[in-house]
Amino acid sequence: MSGHSKWSTIKHKKAAKDAKRGKIFTKLIKEITVAARLGGGDINANPRLRTAVLTARQSSMPTDNIERAIKKGTGELEGVTYEEIAYEGYGPGGVALLVQVLTDNRVRTVAEIRSMLTKHGGNMGATGSVAYLFTKRGLITVERKGADEDKVMEVALEAGAEDVREAGDLLEVLTTPDGFADVREALEKAAIPAASAEVTMLPSSTVTVSGQSAQTLLKLLELLEDHDDVQSVSSNMDIAAEELEQLSA
Repeated sequence: MSGHSKWSTIKHKKAAKDAKRGKIFTKLIKEITVAARLGGGDINANPRLRTAVLTARQSSMPTDNIERAIKKGTGELEGVTYEEIAYEGYGPGGVALLVQVLTDNRVRTVAEIRSMLTKHGGNMGATGSVAYLFTKRGLITVERKGADEDKVMEVALEAGAEDVREAGDLLEVLTTPDGFADVREALEKAAIPAASAEVTMLPSSTVTVSGQSAQTLLKLLELLEDHDDVQSVSSNMDIAAEELEQLSA
């Protein structure tokens, strides 16, 4: 789990520095649309939609964009129908990968994902080949430096978090998927900044990679994350914190 959260934190830091707001908005609009289609347009009765809208607001997405995406999902406005698919496979060093996508063209997307994996020493797996290694959880990380750890634990647990644990220079706050938004909002109201926050698939065990395998794996993860149809990528990698920072600098 610590390997996943270290990569997640670096990913968010890199995203904050990149001028990719348009691409981020596109991914968020897809998620809002699908969430509204599956669970309705009421954010108070639809945890997935509530989480997506909260993320969109924190990414400075205009309210009009959010409302249009919800209406497209509920059918009030015409829009594209996206299919939700999870692709499973392996990366360099035997690391398991779970790639969540929203696509309007399954054939195109699977071909592009397979090509990325193959070119970077990985391969696609059959359905169920790695999914059993992951559990869906909310994960919020807080940098320990300068944080009041007792306050973080108190606020998070009172808001419904399942656990708060140390992970190197981070605190990991774990939640259920449905409870993620409540905990995230509680931390914000308590002026506790998150280094990263997402509902993701967390691994039950990790595989350690280093050297060239680690370098190739990080490049593959960046390419997958940058794909227009990819909403999230989960892996069971673990890389020493020092090496991860160096490779991702």
